[in-house]
Amino acid sequence: MMEHPENSNEYKGLVVNEGVVNLPQVNPYSTFHRKKRVLTADEYVEGILKGDITLLSQAVTLVESNLPSDQVIAQQVIERCLPHAGESVRVGITGVPGAGKSTFIEALGTELCKQGKHLAVLAIDPSSERSKGSILGDKTRMNELSVQANAFIRPSPSAGSLGGVARKTRETIVLCEAAGFDTILVETVGVGQSETAAHSMVDFFLLLQVTGTGDELQGIKRGIMEMADGIAINKCDGHNIERAQAAKVSFKNALALFPPTESGWKPYAETCSAVEKTGIQEVWNMIEQYIRFTRENGYFDAKRTEQAKYWMYETINSSLLNGFYQHPEMEALTQLMEKKVLNNEISSFIAASELINAYNKHQ
Repeated sequence: MMEHPENSNEYKGLVVNEGVVNLPQVNPYSTFHRKKRVLTADEYVEGILKGDITLLSQAVTLVESNLPSDQVIAQQVIERCLPHAGESVRVGITGVPGAGKSTFIEALGTELCKQGKHLAVLAIDPSSERSKGSILGDKTRMNELSVQANAFIRPSPSAGSLGGVARKTRETIVLCEAAGFDTILVETVGVGQSETAAHSMVDFFLLLQVTGTGDELQGIKRGIMEMADGIAINKCDGHNIERAQAAKVSFKNALALFPPTESGWKPYAETCSAVEKTGIQEVWNMIEQYIRFTRENGYFDAKRTEQAKYWMYETINSSLLNGFYQHPEMEALTQLMEKKVLNNEISSFIAASELINAYNKHQ
């Protein structure tokens, strides 16, 4: 090896160490991990039916994935799990921002776990319209519930889907039921007319409300009130107890003005405090009363059948939409039509018609 000239006597106080010949390109101290083996649909199904939470989580990730290879396996898993699903009670929970949905779900879920129920919580986090990212922090906030052995919490990004309900939530419900969970709670982003998506996949739709926001009925759209099978007025504690009781009367009067429900059930309101864990059992009693009532009059099964039909058409619409935008030849044509519309060379309706006709020709 050449001696560094800087080490000669004329450069006093300067010492340059000899270099290392042929430095390794990879850190010799690093630990290598082999690529994880891709599981088969049979292995996923076997693990899910045994209640393996790890495999259940991996299967849900496959369901949420947009990769065609993942979707193929996911659909096979869902199809084989379907005969083992359908035995749970599905509850959708929505409410105005700040109503304490996550705190309420933790209080209710913890109580249900203590009663021996196997609970799955599908918490839908809102996705950013700009970055499309999602915090997915519900599991972190539900500290007490997340350590329960018979609880499974799965936060999922809404990805801009209707009503904040992830497009794959219904399939996730099937997997959770096949894994042995007898109670499913679906938390949605917030109140809006698009909460129809959540209503169409649950047995009981609970509207969580709080007082102290002015007129309690003013901020709730009629559509949400009509969809609600029951109302829980949260934060009924401290100096807010009287206002919560007054709100309960207001909701009772408002619900009495609505036309009769298809199920024959008469929705009503209960007060509770998720922080103090009071009134939680009363809310669950309301849900159980509804389930018994609808099972006895046949509406429970009829509603699930109607929901299955609804999601068949929703899946068709989604598949057609994805097929259109993912078609290689349609991408360039869509951009061309978009420019013509922006330049006022063609109307939006004619552009859409020509795009659809072109797509049909390529099928």
